[in-house]
Amino acid sequence: VGFVRFLDITPDSDGIHAELRMTGGEFCGNASLSTAALYLYRQQESSSFPDSGSQTGDRDEKTVRLRVSGSSRTVEVRLREESPLCFKGSVLMPPAIEITRRPFICEDMHTELPLVRMEGISHIIIESASCFFDLVNQKESAVQAVKNWCAELSADGLGLMFLDALRDGGYRLTPLVYVPGSGTVFWENSCASGSAAAAMYLAEKTGREAFLSLTEPGGMLCADCDPATGRTLLHGNVRLL
Repeated sequence: VGFVRFLDITPDSDGIHAELRMTGGEFCGNASLSTAALYLYRQQESSSFPDSGSQTGDRDEKTVRLRVSGSSRTVEVRLREESPLCFKGSVLMPPAIEITRRPFICEDMHTELPLVRMEGISHIIIESASCFFDLVNQKESAVQAVKNWCAELSADGLGLMFLDALRDGGYRLTPLVYVPGSGTVFWENSCASGSAAAAMYLAEKTGREAFLSLTEPGGMLCADCDPATGRTLLHGNVRLL
């Protein structure tokens, strides 16, 4: 759940259009995308809304700037209305603080796993070759592991991103996210920050740009990370109900 404050039609002196705070004080990319879409929906008839200068078909792309919990940086979202109440957009994700490997233990298993630390949330990437990957089928053990590892890392929130490479070049991502600030642990339908973290990890691992098409339980997200510039974009769709 995210709590939103809109800053009227025009942004404030810092160029912020809206503020978003998640229940647990964490960062959430999907909520950022959704908040920007709601803001655009409310303001799309206002001539004062700034255009980004780019145009696709007969619909302009708009830029919405957000102040979001868990991020000290302004979160920039670009959106284009595809049809009434449906938007396609991208989020310029906050950069990783660090990408490391560190040892983890769960029951009788122990190995090193990639850890992507971000502001507001951290993610552990568990690839299919890892001995921990079977936790995706051991729900209770996985939940206990994410809670224990979050405490060990003193993280604001922790995601276990089960990443499986597919034959067509895409990936299947199954996210488990724990936020101690709200006491919630969920097998998510999708996780934007976790998708971005997977792209950051693979870009750092290979030393070249990573563009990931991620099939998640609720649908498709795409993440693009360029290690040369440090920019990571998360691409997705929003439908207002």
